[in-house]
Amino acid sequence: MANRRVLPKFANEAEEAKWWFEHSDELDEHFLAAAADGTLRRGTIARRFGLSSHIIHIAPKDAELAKAQADKRGLEYEKYVQSLLHQALEQQEKVQEVFPAEPAA
Repeated sequence: MANRRVLPKFANEAEEAKWWFEHSDELDEHFLAAAADGTLRRGTIARRFGLSSHIIHIAPKDAELAKAQADKRGLEYEKYVQSLLHQALEQQEKVQEVFPAEPAA
């Protein structure tokens, strides 16, 4: 797409949310134009603004269990898995503070 959007700097999350809401129609037009001219790609915005995502392979049995748990809670599967991962990492940090890992020999 020839003209790229430059996002303003936001003072806080509320200001950013308001901006995205107020510009949603314009952004939809840019999205549809990119889809029509073949420049729409997965993660284009994320790459342009330095955001990253990672792919984690999960055992099918674990994925099924996580999906079932997310459904019970009325949550999106990916958001639920992100939350579980975050909680586990935070818990591990606390354990490491109490029981520091010994260096590998």
